[in-house]
Amino acid sequence: MALDITFKQENQVLTVYLKGELDHHTVSSIKDTIDMQLVSAPVKKLVLDMSGVTFMDSSGIGLIVGRYNRIKSFGGSMAIKNPGQNLLKILKMSGIDKLMKIS
Repeated sequence: MALDITFKQENQVLTVYLKGELDHHTVSSIKDTIDMQLVSAPVKKLVLDMSGVTFMDSSGIGLIVGRYNRIKSFGGSMAIKNPGQNLLKILKMSGIDKLMKIS
């Protein structure tokens, strides 16, 4: 299954809405798409809305950590919103909840 991605930017907050499966098939193109958005306009906070994510593997963890490092290098911050219970378990097991707010 493909991953749909949409963006909403308000002030200096970029919210990325992800829908579908976040796996090794989808991560590379999504990574580049998000990175282009980060440099095209001033962004101080990156928010990943994961309410539509139905599956995530270790590639998804890599995507999140990579975007975290990228936004931190710009002096910004990152958060994750609306992960389902299964995703929340994966995020906590990987330690991502220690890097950023998950709500």
